Amino acid sequence: MPAVPSSIIEPLWHQFEALIPPVIDEHPLGCHRPRVADRVVFDKLVQVLVLGVAYVKIADSTCSATTIRRRRDDWIRYGIFDELEQICLNAYDKMIGLHLEDLSVDGCIVKAPCGGEAAGRSPVDRGKQGTKRSLMVEGRGIPIGCVTAGANCHDSPLLAPTLDRLARFGFDLPERITVHLDAGYDSGKTRDLLDTLGCDYVISKKGTPLQTGARWVVERTNSWHTRGFRKLQICTEVRARVIAAFIALANAVITTRRLIREAWTRYRWDTRPTRRP
Repeated sequence: MPAVPSSIIEPLWHQFEALIPPVIDEHPLGCHRPRVADRVVFDKLVQVLVLGVAYVKIADSTCSATTIRRRRDDWIRYGIFDELEQICLNAYDKMIGLHLEDLSVDGCIVKAPCGGEAAGRSPVDRGKQGTKRSLMVEGRGIPIGCVTAGANCHDSPLLAPTLDRLARFGFDLPERITVHLDAGYDSGKTRDLLDTLGCDYVISKKGTPLQTGARWVVERTNSWHTRGFRKLQICTEVRARVIAAFIALANAVITTRRLIREAWTRYRWDTRPTRRP
């Protein structure tokens, strides 16, 4: 059974393939072994993301673990994962529409048994190594920005770099933006930051019963990350840029899946699934 349904992985691959720069063979004798197809490596990376297995476990006669890691690093250096995520967001905005008037931000702590650049002592896991993801979503839960840090980092200092991810949309932002936050952000510094940025805000009060409001969508998206992508649930990567690449790929999958689901009742196309995803 494929890690991701073909109705989602195929359009993602077509966009990803178009972003890969041409390979120039500089060997003087031209006697390299045949190059492993990019599609094979892409499928392996999707399996690693969804199943959370080690590269050695997913390698076989078609592709070695070294090739997977080397090709992954090349694609990260070219910025392909970030471009793919942006293309998916632009497509969703064009066909469905992003609700950027209401934003929700929240942190999520996951295990990081291998440590690394984005790991720290987890306050909820007996001091073991963990990673925190500060996630920002739009009004319907589409992920539009994520920042990683050690699990011992508080949510409030991560709010500013998370909101900075809105720069990916340039000047195509609504005049008034409301940011929905939980009680972990209930501080004067957070309010001063949002006032400086010109944003309205709805922040839960400390010491009062749980208040959900419009913030439940970010909790759902955090659940999509941890329940749908084992690599994000237990972060075994050491370098922050690799973690960011896998998060971008997961966001591309989530956005494409939601796009197909929302467009299923609005549009008709040749490869439209027979059942609503």
